[in-house]
Formats: sequence, structure tokens, C-alpha cells
Amino acid sequence: MFMRDSEKAQSTLEYAVIIAVVVAALIAMQTYFKRGVQGKIREASDQIGEQFSPGQTTNEYTIISNTESSEDVSGTTEDAAAGDDVGAKTKTTTVSKQKQTRTGTETVAKQSDEYWPQ
Repeated sequence: MFMRDSEKAQSTLEYAVIIAVVVAALIAMQTYFKRGVQGKIREASDQIGEQFSPGQTTNEYTIISNTESSEDVSGTTEDAAAGDDVGAKTKTTTVSKQKQTRTGTETVAKQSDEYWPQ
């Protein structure tokens, strides 16, 4: 009915040994578990396809800029010496047009500078 002190110590020791064995088994399996997870990740990435390679990226571009501005200035002229308003009306129109076209090809990096481990 009542356990003696030695039996309590024995059951506590048995529990401690069982826990230690389980922890040791988990630590031993850690390497195999990591390899399995890494294998699944690699398999998924291989199914996606080729990875992005900046050295094989070539851009072709064409930039066209058009700027057009117009300015109208009108008024009357004054006789500066006399200070009189002569009344002649003047009108000045300025039209400015600018077109810029730029075309080219750009490669980001050389493929030989890339490192892809096999």
C-alpha cells in the first residue's frame, strides 16, 4: 500500500532514464531529419525550374521624350524718354519643340563572374 522510500527513488530514476533515452534518440535523428527536409526543399525548387541569373539578363530599351512649350507675350510699348504710351501693340510668340530618342542594349553582368556550385 505505501511505497517505501527506495521504491519511490527507483521509479523516479526509471522515469529519468526513459526521458534521457528519448532525448538521445531525438538528438541522433536530428541529422537525418534535417537531410530529409533539405531534400524536400531542393526537390521543390528543382520543380520550379531554372533560377534567375543576372549575368544572362540583357535589356533592350527605347526612350522617347517629347517636350513642347509655347509662350505668348503681348502688351503696349511706351516712349521711354517722354514717358508717353505710344499705343503700339506688340505680340511675341515663342514656340520650342524638343525631341530626344535614346535606344540601346544593357547587360547586367558577365556570366563568367557568376558562381553556380555544382
